Amino acid sequence: MLIHGGLNPQEATGARGLAIYPTAAYRFESCDYAAGLFELSQPGNIYTRLQNPTTSAYEARVAAIYGGVGALAVSSGMSAVLLAITSLAKAGDNIVAAPYLYGGTYNLYRISLRNLGIDVRIAPDEDPQTLESLIDERTKAVYCESMGNPTCAVPDMEALAAVAAKAGIPFIVDNTFGAGGYLCNPFEFGANIIVDSATKWINGHGTAMGGIIVDGGNFNWDNGKFPQIAGPDEGYHGLDLHKTFGNAAFIVKCRVDGLRDLGCCPSPFDAYLMLLGLETLSLRVQRQIESTRALAEYLANHPMVESVSYVGFPSHPSYANARKYFREGGAAVFTLTLKGTLETTVKFVESLKLAAHMTMVGDSITVVTHPASTTHKQLSGADLEKAGVTPTLLRISVGLEDVRDIIDDFEQAMKAV
Repeated sequence: MLIHGGLNPQEATGARGLAIYPTAAYRFESCDYAAGLFELSQPGNIYTRLQNPTTSAYEARVAAIYGGVGALAVSSGMSAVLLAITSLAKAGDNIVAAPYLYGGTYNLYRISLRNLGIDVRIAPDEDPQTLESLIDERTKAVYCESMGNPTCAVPDMEALAAVAAKAGIPFIVDNTFGAGGYLCNPFEFGANIIVDSATKWINGHGTAMGGIIVDGGNFNWDNGKFPQIAGPDEGYHGLDLHKTFGNAAFIVKCRVDGLRDLGCCPSPFDAYLMLLGLETLSLRVQRQIESTRALAEYLANHPMVESVSYVGFPSHPSYANARKYFREGGAAVFTLTLKGTLETTVKFVESLKLAAHMTMVGDSITVVTHPASTTHKQLSGADLEKAGVTPTLLRISVGLEDVRDIIDDFEQAMKAV
Protein backbone atom coordinates (compact mmCIF):
# COMPACT_ATOMS: atom_id res chain seq x y z
CA MET A 1 0.00 0.00 0.00
CA LEU A 2 2.89 2.39 0.70
CA ILE A 3 3.88 2.19 -2.97
CA HIS A 4 0.84 1.04 -4.96
CA GLY A 5 -2.05 2.59 -3.02
CA GLY A 6 -3.87 5.27 -5.02
CA LEU A 7 -2.25 4.29 -8.32
CA ASN A 8 -4.48 3.69 -11.33
CA PRO A 9 -2.68 1.42 -13.84
CA GLN A 10 -5.51 2.01 -16.34
CA GLU A 11 -4.54 5.66 -16.85
CA ALA A 12 -4.58 6.47 -20.55
CA THR A 13 -1.01 7.81 -20.48
CA GLY A 14 0.45 4.65 -18.96
CA ALA A 15 2.62 6.84 -16.73
CA ARG A 16 4.25 5.11 -13.80
CA GLY A 17 4.18 8.26 -11.66
CA LEU A 18 1.17 10.23 -10.53
CA ALA A 19 0.60 13.56 -12.21
CA ILE A 20 0.53 16.89 -10.38
CA TYR A 21 -2.64 18.76 -11.30
CA PRO A 22 -1.89 22.47 -10.67
CA THR A 23 -5.44 23.63 -11.15
CA ALA A 24 -7.82 25.63 -9.01
CA ALA A 25 -11.04 24.63 -10.80
CA TYR A 26 -12.49 22.09 -13.26
CA ARG A 27 -14.70 22.29 -16.36
CA PHE A 28 -18.24 20.95 -15.97
CA GLU A 29 -19.58 18.89 -18.86
CA SER A 30 -23.10 20.21 -18.32
CA CYS A 31 -25.24 22.20 -15.91
CA ASP A 32 -26.93 19.00 -14.74
CA TYR A 33 -23.55 17.44 -14.04
CA ALA A 34 -22.47 20.53 -12.05
CA ALA A 35 -25.71 20.49 -10.07
CA GLY A 36 -25.11 16.86 -9.17
CA LEU A 37 -21.63 17.69 -7.91
CA PHE A 38 -22.87 20.50 -5.71
CA GLU A 39 -25.70 18.45 -4.20
CA LEU A 40 -23.28 15.54 -3.53
CA SER A 41 -25.19 13.07 -5.70
CA GLN A 42 -22.44 12.98 -8.35
CA PRO A 43 -18.76 12.20 -7.65
CA GLY A 44 -16.16 14.43 -9.24
CA ASN A 45 -14.06 17.56 -8.90
CA ILE A 46 -15.51 21.00 -8.26
CA TYR A 47 -12.72 23.14 -6.86
CA THR A 48 -9.28 22.24 -5.49
CA ARG A 49 -10.22 23.55 -2.06
CA LEU A 50 -12.41 20.45 -1.85
CA GLN A 51 -10.72 17.91 -4.06
CA ASN A 52 -7.89 17.47 -6.57
CA PRO A 53 -6.83 14.36 -8.53
CA THR A 54 -3.30 14.36 -7.08
CA THR A 55 -4.58 14.89 -3.56
CA SER A 56 -7.26 12.23 -4.02
CA ALA A 57 -4.60 9.66 -4.92
CA TYR A 58 -2.65 10.58 -1.80
CA GLU A 59 -5.77 10.30 0.36
CA ALA A 60 -6.59 6.90 -1.14
CA ARG A 61 -3.09 5.66 -0.36
CA VAL A 62 -3.21 6.74 3.28
CA ALA A 63 -6.70 5.27 3.74
CA ALA A 64 -5.44 1.97 2.30
CA ILE A 65 -2.41 1.94 4.61
CA TYR A 66 -4.59 2.36 7.69
CA GLY A 67 -7.51 0.27 6.45
CA GLY A 68 -9.88 3.22 6.78
CA VAL A 69 -12.95 4.03 4.69
CA GLY A 70 -11.52 7.36 3.61
CA ALA A 71 -9.00 10.09 4.28
CA LEU A 72 -8.88 13.85 3.93
CA ALA A 73 -5.67 15.77 3.28
CA VAL A 74 -5.37 19.22 4.83
CA SER A 75 -2.73 21.91 5.01
CA SER A 76 -1.09 20.96 8.35
CA GLY A 77 -1.32 18.65 11.32
CA MET A 78 -2.97 21.39 13.34
CA SER A 79 -5.57 21.81 10.59
CA ALA A 80 -6.33 18.10 10.88
CA VAL A 81 -6.93 18.39 14.63
CA LEU A 82 -9.03 21.56 14.27
CA LEU A 83 -11.18 20.20 11.45
CA ALA A 84 -11.79 16.85 13.15
CA ILE A 85 -12.86 18.46 16.43
CA THR A 86 -15.06 21.17 14.90
CA SER A 87 -16.81 18.54 12.76
CA LEU A 88 -17.92 16.89 16.01
CA ALA A 89 -18.36 19.67 18.55
CA LYS A 90 -19.97 23.10 18.66
CA ALA A 91 -20.23 25.86 21.24
CA GLY A 92 -21.34 24.36 24.57
CA ASP A 93 -19.86 20.93 23.79
CA ASN A 94 -16.62 19.49 25.12
CA ILE A 95 -14.02 16.85 24.44
CA VAL A 96 -11.85 14.96 26.93
CA ALA A 97 -8.12 14.64 26.24
CA ALA A 98 -5.17 12.76 27.69
CA PRO A 99 -2.55 15.13 29.17
CA TYR A 100 0.57 14.45 27.10
CA LEU A 101 0.04 16.69 24.09
CA TYR A 102 2.07 18.58 21.53
CA GLY A 103 2.39 22.23 22.59
CA GLY A 104 0.45 23.54 19.59
CA THR A 105 -2.42 21.17 20.33
CA TYR A 106 -2.32 22.20 23.98
CA ASN A 107 -2.74 25.87 23.03
CA LEU A 108 -5.49 25.08 20.53
CA TYR A 109 -7.37 23.21 23.24
CA ARG A 110 -6.77 25.64 26.09
CA ILE A 111 -7.23 28.92 24.20
CA SER A 112 -8.54 28.88 20.62
CA LEU A 113 -11.27 26.25 21.02
CA ARG A 114 -12.30 27.80 24.31
CA ASN A 115 -12.78 31.07 22.46
CA LEU A 116 -15.08 29.20 20.05
CA GLY A 117 -17.10 27.91 22.98
CA ILE A 118 -15.74 24.34 22.90
CA ASP A 119 -14.39 23.17 26.25
CA VAL A 120 -11.45 20.77 26.22
CA ARG A 121 -11.03 18.90 29.48
CA ILE A 122 -7.39 17.85 29.70
CA ALA A 123 -7.05 15.07 32.24
CA PRO A 124 -4.38 15.35 34.97
CA ASP A 125 -3.15 11.84 34.10
CA GLU A 126 -3.71 9.24 31.41
CA ASP A 127 -5.57 6.73 33.58
CA PRO A 128 -8.69 5.71 31.59
CA GLN A 129 -10.84 6.08 34.72
CA THR A 130 -9.65 9.67 35.11
CA LEU A 131 -10.69 10.51 31.55
CA GLU A 132 -14.01 8.70 32.03
CA SER A 133 -14.78 10.84 35.09
CA LEU A 134 -14.58 13.99 32.91
CA ILE A 135 -17.19 12.81 30.37
CA ASP A 136 -20.73 14.18 30.48
CA GLU A 137 -23.72 14.39 28.13
CA ARG A 138 -22.06 17.20 26.12
CA THR A 139 -18.79 15.32 25.52
CA LYS A 140 -18.23 14.62 21.82
CA ALA A 141 -14.90 12.75 21.73
CA VAL A 142 -12.03 11.22 23.69
CA TYR A 143 -8.62 12.33 22.37
CA CYS A 144 -5.04 11.22 22.87
CA GLU A 145 -1.69 11.00 21.10
CA SER A 146 -0.49 7.47 20.36
CA MET A 147 2.86 8.65 21.72
CA GLY A 148 2.97 11.94 23.60
CA ASN A 149 5.08 14.83 22.36
CA PRO A 150 7.72 15.24 23.75
CA THR A 151 7.49 12.78 26.69
CA CYS A 152 6.90 9.72 24.45
CA ALA A 153 4.24 8.54 26.91
CA VAL A 154 2.11 5.81 25.33
CA PRO A 155 -1.44 5.60 26.70
CA ASP A 156 -3.46 2.41 26.97
CA MET A 157 -5.37 2.97 23.74
CA GLU A 158 -7.57 -0.10 24.05
CA ALA A 159 -8.75 1.03 27.47
CA LEU A 160 -9.41 4.58 26.24
CA ALA A 161 -11.30 3.17 23.24
CA ALA A 162 -13.50 1.22 25.66
CA VAL A 163 -14.18 4.40 27.66
CA ALA A 164 -15.24 6.25 24.50
CA ALA A 165 -17.36 3.35 23.26
CA LYS A 166 -19.16 3.13 26.61
CA ALA A 167 -20.03 6.83 26.33
CA GLY A 168 -21.14 6.50 22.70
CA ILE A 169 -18.54 8.96 21.41
CA PRO A 170 -15.64 8.56 18.97
CA PHE A 171 -12.05 7.94 20.04
CA ILE A 172 -9.58 10.20 18.19
CA VAL A 173 -5.85 9.45 18.11
CA ASP A 174 -3.10 11.76 16.92
CA ASN A 175 -0.79 9.17 15.40
CA THR A 176 2.02 11.45 14.25
CA PHE A 177 4.64 9.49 16.22
CA GLY A 178 3.15 6.29 14.77
CA ALA A 179 4.93 7.20 11.52
CA GLY A 180 2.04 7.13 9.07
CA GLY A 181 0.77 3.80 10.39
CA TYR A 182 4.06 1.94 9.97
CA LEU A 183 4.88 1.86 13.69
CA CYS A 184 1.33 2.00 15.05
CA ASN A 185 -2.17 1.68 13.62
CA PRO A 186 -4.66 2.87 16.27
CA PHE A 187 -7.59 1.40 14.33
CA GLU A 188 -6.34 -2.02 15.42
CA PHE A 189 -6.91 -0.97 19.04
CA GLY A 190 -10.35 0.61 18.83
CA ALA A 191 -9.71 4.13 17.50
CA ASN A 192 -12.42 5.60 15.27
CA ILE A 193 -10.59 8.63 13.84
CA ILE A 194 -6.88 9.23 13.24
CA VAL A 195 -5.22 12.59 12.73
CA ASP A 196 -1.61 12.86 11.63
CA SER A 197 0.89 15.61 10.92
CA ALA A 198 2.03 14.43 7.49
CA THR A 199 4.77 17.07 7.63
CA LYS A 200 6.70 14.57 9.74
CA TRP A 201 7.34 10.92 8.81
CA ILE A 202 4.89 10.72 5.90
CA ASN A 203 6.79 13.42 4.03
CA GLY A 204 10.03 12.45 5.69
CA HIS A 205 12.26 15.11 4.17
CA GLY A 206 11.06 18.39 5.67
CA THR A 207 9.93 19.67 2.28
CA ALA A 208 6.17 20.21 2.73
CA MET A 209 3.50 20.98 5.29
CA GLY A 210 0.46 18.77 5.57
CA GLY A 211 -1.99 16.97 7.79
CA ILE A 212 -4.39 14.12 7.23
CA ILE A 213 -7.58 12.80 8.82
CA VAL A 214 -8.47 9.11 8.44
CA ASP A 215 -11.93 7.70 9.13
CA GLY A 216 -12.02 4.13 10.40
CA GLY A 217 -15.65 3.70 9.37
CA ASN A 218 -16.23 1.86 12.64
CA PHE A 219 -18.39 4.29 14.60
CA ASN A 220 -22.19 4.39 14.73
CA TRP A 221 -23.04 8.04 14.05
CA ASP A 222 -26.76 7.32 14.20
CA ASN A 223 -26.90 7.23 18.00
CA GLY A 224 -28.57 10.58 18.55
CA LYS A 225 -25.42 12.41 19.64
CA PHE A 226 -24.34 13.73 16.24
CA PRO A 227 -27.29 15.24 14.35
CA GLN A 228 -24.90 17.19 12.11
CA ILE A 229 -23.75 13.83 10.67
CA ALA A 230 -26.80 11.59 11.11
CA GLY A 231 -29.49 14.17 10.51
CA PRO A 232 -30.35 17.04 8.17
CA ASP A 233 -27.26 19.01 7.04
CA GLU A 234 -28.11 22.70 7.01
CA GLY A 235 -25.48 23.38 4.35
CA TYR A 236 -26.92 20.85 1.87
CA HIS A 237 -30.70 21.42 2.00
CA GLY A 238 -31.25 18.85 4.75
CA LEU A 239 -29.16 16.03 3.23
CA ASP A 240 -28.48 13.28 5.80
CA LEU A 241 -24.79 12.39 5.40
CA HIS A 242 -25.10 9.14 7.34
CA LYS A 243 -27.97 7.85 5.21
CA THR A 244 -26.24 8.94 2.01
CA PHE A 245 -22.63 7.92 2.70
CA GLY A 246 -22.99 5.24 5.36
CA ASN A 247 -19.91 4.50 7.42
CA ALA A 248 -17.91 7.15 5.52
CA ALA A 249 -20.20 9.96 6.73
CA PHE A 250 -17.64 11.54 9.06
CA ILE A 251 -14.88 11.99 6.50
CA VAL A 252 -17.46 13.37 4.04
CA LYS A 253 -18.57 15.82 6.73
CA CYS A 254 -14.98 16.96 7.21
CA ARG A 255 -14.62 17.57 3.48
CA VAL A 256 -17.92 19.08 2.38
CA ASP A 257 -18.50 21.26 5.44
CA GLY A 258 -15.16 21.62 7.25
CA LEU A 259 -12.76 21.94 4.33
CA ARG A 260 -15.28 23.97 2.34
CA ASP A 261 -15.76 26.50 5.14
CA LEU A 262 -12.32 26.61 6.81
CA GLY A 263 -10.37 26.36 3.57
CA CYS A 264 -7.32 24.56 5.00
CA CYS A 265 -6.55 22.58 1.85
CA PRO A 266 -3.11 21.38 0.75
CA SER A 267 -1.55 22.27 -2.60
CA PRO A 268 -1.41 19.50 -5.24
CA PHE A 269 2.39 19.76 -5.23
CA ASP A 270 2.55 19.16 -1.47
CA ALA A 271 0.24 16.15 -1.87
CA TYR A 272 2.64 14.83 -4.52
CA LEU A 273 5.58 15.21 -2.12
CA MET A 274 3.63 13.24 0.50
CA LEU A 275 3.03 10.47 -2.04
CA LEU A 276 6.76 10.28 -2.76
CA GLY A 277 7.53 10.19 0.94
CA LEU A 278 5.18 7.27 1.54
CA GLU A 279 7.07 5.10 -0.96
CA THR A 280 10.12 4.97 1.31
CA LEU A 281 8.37 5.30 4.68
CA SER A 282 9.06 1.77 5.95
CA LEU A 283 12.73 1.85 4.90
CA ARG A 284 13.34 5.24 6.50
CA VAL A 285 11.57 4.49 9.75
CA GLN A 286 13.23 1.12 10.20
CA ARG A 287 16.65 2.75 9.83
CA GLN A 288 15.67 5.52 12.23
CA ILE A 289 14.46 3.06 14.87
CA GLU A 290 17.77 1.21 14.79
CA SER A 291 19.80 4.41 15.02
CA THR A 292 17.58 5.79 17.78
CA ARG A 293 18.25 2.80 19.99
CA ALA A 294 22.01 3.01 19.38
CA LEU A 295 22.10 6.74 20.19
CA ALA A 296 19.91 6.30 23.27
CA GLU A 297 22.15 3.53 24.58
CA TYR A 298 25.25 5.69 24.07
CA LEU A 299 23.71 8.66 25.87
CA ALA A 300 22.33 6.56 28.74
CA ASN A 301 25.91 5.84 29.82
CA HIS A 302 27.29 9.35 29.32
CA PRO A 303 28.51 11.15 32.47
CA MET A 304 26.93 14.47 31.39
CA VAL A 305 23.47 12.93 31.00
CA GLU A 306 20.96 12.98 33.83
CA SER A 307 18.53 10.58 32.15
CA VAL A 308 17.33 9.21 28.82
CA SER A 309 13.61 8.62 28.31
CA TYR A 310 13.31 6.06 25.52
CA VAL A 311 10.29 3.76 25.22
CA GLY A 312 12.55 0.91 24.13
CA PHE A 313 14.17 0.81 27.57
CA PRO A 314 12.41 -1.29 30.28
CA SER A 315 12.83 1.66 32.66
CA HIS A 316 10.46 3.84 30.62
CA PRO A 317 6.96 4.11 32.18
CA SER A 318 5.38 3.35 28.79
CA TYR A 319 7.63 0.39 27.95
CA ALA A 320 4.83 -2.19 28.23
CA ASN A 321 2.34 -0.09 26.24
CA ALA A 322 4.95 0.65 23.58
CA ARG A 323 5.60 -3.07 23.15
CA LYS A 324 1.87 -3.65 22.84
CA TYR A 325 0.98 -0.83 20.46
CA PHE A 326 4.16 -0.03 18.49
CA ARG A 327 6.06 -2.18 16.03
CA GLU A 328 9.15 -3.55 17.77
CA GLY A 329 8.18 -1.54 20.84
CA GLY A 330 10.28 1.36 19.64
CA ALA A 331 10.13 4.85 18.22
CA ALA A 332 12.36 7.24 16.31
CA VAL A 333 12.15 9.91 19.01
CA PHE A 334 13.30 10.07 22.61
CA THR A 335 14.01 12.71 25.22
CA LEU A 336 17.26 13.49 26.94
CA THR A 337 17.76 15.37 30.20
CA LEU A 338 21.22 16.85 30.63
CA LYS A 339 22.98 17.52 33.89
CA GLY A 340 23.50 21.19 34.52
CA THR A 341 21.35 24.22 33.91
CA LEU A 342 19.30 25.92 31.23
CA GLU A 343 22.44 27.78 30.17
CA THR A 344 24.56 24.64 29.74
CA THR A 345 21.73 22.95 27.86
CA VAL A 346 21.54 25.88 25.44
CA LYS A 347 25.34 25.70 25.02
CA PHE A 348 25.09 22.02 24.10
CA VAL A 349 22.37 22.62 21.51
CA GLU A 350 24.25 25.51 19.94
CA SER A 351 27.45 23.43 19.75
CA LEU A 352 25.92 20.71 17.58
CA LYS A 353 27.17 20.73 14.00
CA LEU A 354 25.52 17.78 12.24
CA ALA A 355 22.23 17.68 14.14
CA ALA A 356 19.91 20.57 13.37
CA HIS A 357 18.28 22.82 15.97
CA MET A 358 14.69 22.98 14.71
CA THR A 359 11.10 22.32 15.78
CA MET A 360 10.73 19.18 13.71
CA VAL A 361 10.51 15.40 14.00
CA GLY A 362 10.44 12.67 11.39
CA ASP A 363 12.92 14.42 9.08
CA SER A 364 15.72 12.73 7.14
CA ILE A 365 18.16 14.78 9.21
CA THR A 366 18.66 14.46 12.95
CA VAL A 367 16.89 17.23 14.87
CA VAL A 368 17.40 18.38 18.44
CA THR A 369 14.63 20.51 19.96
CA HIS A 370 14.60 22.34 23.28
CA PRO A 371 10.85 22.20 24.08
CA ALA A 372 10.95 24.68 26.98
CA SER A 373 12.08 27.47 24.63
CA THR A 374 10.29 26.35 21.44
CA THR A 375 7.34 23.97 21.05
CA HIS A 376 6.07 24.45 24.62
CA LYS A 377 7.26 28.04 25.17
CA GLN A 378 3.71 29.39 25.52
CA LEU A 379 2.83 27.08 28.41
CA SER A 380 2.82 28.25 32.01
CA GLY A 381 5.20 26.76 34.56
CA ALA A 382 2.43 24.55 35.94
CA ASP A 383 1.43 23.37 32.48
CA LEU A 384 5.07 22.68 31.58
CA GLU A 385 5.31 20.49 34.65
CA LYS A 386 2.14 18.61 33.65
CA ALA A 387 3.54 18.08 30.16
CA GLY A 388 6.81 16.77 31.57
CA VAL A 389 8.91 19.61 30.11
CA THR A 390 11.92 20.83 32.13
CA PRO A 391 14.62 23.45 31.31
CA THR A 392 17.25 20.76 30.58
CA LEU A 393 15.00 18.45 28.56
CA LEU A 394 15.80 17.89 24.87
CA ARG A 395 13.72 16.06 22.26
CA ILE A 396 15.81 14.04 19.82
CA SER A 397 14.45 12.96 16.43
CA VAL A 398 16.99 10.73 14.74
CA GLY A 399 17.52 11.07 11.00
CA LEU A 400 19.09 8.93 8.30
CA GLU A 401 22.74 9.86 8.82
CA ASP A 402 25.22 7.15 9.84
CA VAL A 403 24.61 6.72 13.56
CA ARG A 404 28.37 6.86 14.20
CA ASP A 405 28.42 10.39 12.78
CA ILE A 406 25.46 11.35 14.96
CA ILE A 407 27.20 10.02 18.08
CA ASP A 408 30.41 11.85 17.18
CA ASP A 409 28.44 15.09 16.84
CA PHE A 410 26.82 14.65 20.26
CA GLU A 411 30.19 13.86 21.81
CA GLN A 412 31.90 16.98 20.47
CA ALA A 413 28.99 19.11 21.70
CA MET A 414 29.29 17.54 25.16
CA LYS A 415 32.99 18.43 25.20
CA ALA A 416 32.16 22.00 24.20
CA VAL A 417 29.95 22.29 27.28
